[in-house]
Amino acid sequence: MSGRDDDRDRRRVTLVRGGPILVEGPVELVLDDGTTVCSDRFVVAVCACRRSRRYPFCDTSHRRRARDDQR
Repeated sequence: MSGRDDDRDRRRVTLVRGGPILVEGPVELVLDDGTTVCSDRFVVAVCACRRSRRYPFCDTSHRRRARDDQR
């Protein structure tokens, strides 16, 4: 990082292979239908497989259900 003032506003995003997208929070997510959901947690797990019962947040449902493209 360059040490500029805007660097502190950056959020770290970690892509987990076969898992969620981890975002340092707090976050505000805008969904494809235009609704907005917020989380004040220090790390937020965003579902990448759309199988979560708590979508857009990951609840690890992907561990219990096979993906359509893996059958």
